[in-house]
Amino acid sequence: MGSRDDSQVPALPDSPAAPATPTSLGELLPDGLVVVGGDGLIRFVNREACRILRCEVDHLLGHPAVQALPLADKFGSDWWQQTDPWTPPSGRTRRREKLLVGPDGRDVLVTARYVRTAEGRVERVLVGLRDAEARLRAERDQATVLSTVAHELRAPLTSVTGFTSSLLRRWDRFTDEQKRLMIETIEADASRLTRLITELLDISRLDSHNLSLRLAPLNLEELLSAHVSRHELSRTAGQVVLSLGPMAQERGLPEVWADADRLQQVFFNLIENALRHGEPPVTVTLDVDGPGHEWILVRVDDEGNGVPEGDREKVFGRFWRGSDGSTTGLGLYVVRGLVEAHGGTVTVETAPAGGARFAVRLPGGVPDAVALR
Repeated sequence: MGSRDDSQVPALPDSPAAPATPTSLGELLPDGLVVVGGDGLIRFVNREACRILRCEVDHLLGHPAVQALPLADKFGSDWWQQTDPWTPPSGRTRRREKLLVGPDGRDVLVTARYVRTAEGRVERVLVGLRDAEARLRAERDQATVLSTVAHELRAPLTSVTGFTSSLLRRWDRFTDEQKRLMIETIEADASRLTRLITELLDISRLDSHNLSLRLAPLNLEELLSAHVSRHELSRTAGQVVLSLGPMAQERGLPEVWADADRLQQVFFNLIENALRHGEPPVTVTLDVDGPGHEWILVRVDDEGNGVPEGDREKVFGRFWRGSDGSTTGLGLYVVRGLVEAHGGTVTVETAPAGGARFAVRLPGGVPDAVALR
């Protein structure tokens, strides 16, 4: 057995010409690696393993693995005792990945590979370690997705099935006004379901970097005017107001290439968010920005309570639902993803009236990919 000084975590080679050793290669691994000798003593630990286990290399090297690296399953059973690679007879060469509890009580993903001699004796045990936090967080997010989707689908589906069932069975008993109201409710709930499904599909595309845009010249003022008109048809007139900023009035708006459907989705979500969480009127201001006025700036202001400074980054996260929990928490996440896909930015700050201001900046001009065609 080498001295403790010889077993320290080695430095990486100083130059590309430096010979690669097993220990230096071990340092290049993205996962934690602990090498245990045939005598049960720990012979090598890479830096990633020390980070995952949150301990110094001296606490592990040269010590018995069973004592220095205690690992247990969720029931408290000792992993080393369960696997016991040193007790013959056994022809096993590996252990599949398992979620275990590490020395400090944190979850860690562990795999093992046994290096055996020709006679079958274990010469080395290579223990692979992965931080389980990211995977557990992903599993929690997935559970949140399922719970959120189930909850959000249930209410409109219940309404749709209830009203359609009533209309089918008792059509003659309802007045024309009652029928109209029920059909309008069915249409509204069906639209709500469509938006939810669209947002879920967009989240999947954004997370997998698989979102495609159909870029074309777009008159943003016309697009926003159409949004305001639609809101006035479904709500009290004057709740949403569109105006041009001073620089836009003076210089006009630069040409913008964008996916019209995606930007409609962005501004629908922002205006709906302002109407739901703020106080009317909601003011949508279209202006230009940047030293050369090459950016288009769209501000959506409400007169509500605003967004606390500590929550301004959180509002764009997946499933952030605020204090009232009245929304899916998907809309603003999709807004940021779609705006950034266009090369723009979206931020939230305090509006002049004290409410929330969501500011979307989009690049003007012809995109490079289009200009080079």
